[in-house]
Amino acid sequence: MDHQTITVSHHENITRIVLNRPQVMNALNSTMRAEITAALRDLPTDTRCAVLTGNGKAFCSGQDLSDATAGLDVARILREEYEPMLRAITEAPVPVIAAVNGIAAGAGANLALAADVVIAAESASFVQAFSRIGLIPDAGGSFIIPRSTGTARAKGMMLFAEPVSARQAADWGMIWEAVEDAGFEAQVTARATALAQGPTQSYLAIREALAETAVNDMAAQLEVEARLQARMAATEDFAEGVAAFLQKRRPVFRGR
Repeated sequence: MDHQTITVSHHENITRIVLNRPQVMNALNSTMRAEITAALRDLPTDTRCAVLTGNGKAFCSGQDLSDATAGLDVARILREEYEPMLRAITEAPVPVIAAVNGIAAGAGANLALAADVVIAAESASFVQAFSRIGLIPDAGGSFIIPRSTGTARAKGMMLFAEPVSARQAADWGMIWEAVEDAGFEAQVTARATALAQGPTQSYLAIREALAETAVNDMAAQLEVEARLQARMAATEDFAEGVAAFLQKRRPVFRGR
């Protein structure tokens, strides 16, 4: 499939989706949002991990503000373009890694933070830039960030709109890890390979269990764990994991 704003490649069960508008720091326009959504919804059937990253010096600078010159129907765009894109990430049939290679600002930051795992180069940064132009954080930022950093840090990020370094983001628990630039690509590949070789159904159940904690008390969450664990115990990968443990060998998971 030909794309105008992204590139998609597939190798050894890993699908790599690259935001490809480097001339505008990979700013999100309507076409890019649609192409990201479609790429995640139509992954090759043997995909077991997806990586979302940017081409050039930026991961994504957020909404393409040149669109605003024609007047933006903000509510429609959020509901009809951003929400499907974010749901395509959070509901993807495989784990999604956001490989943040440079600045991630506004909706671009929140696009990254929607992924299952966020790995950032140390030179990268995250900016909730919305208040600079009189807006509030959207694209899921007001939901995701306070749950990872706490309300005080989330509010400071959003009010002051100051960059948060990759290292600081990792220290705050906003992302999984910050990696030296020289080793960034190798680390992303290693992490993606590890997930692609792992028990995919277990990963998706972990995502589901953690999502339930937003609304559950302990009793309800224990029931979620029992339900999901019963489902996992019926998978081929669980049988393989137990057999490998007993035979003292490395398991060969097939994602089913």
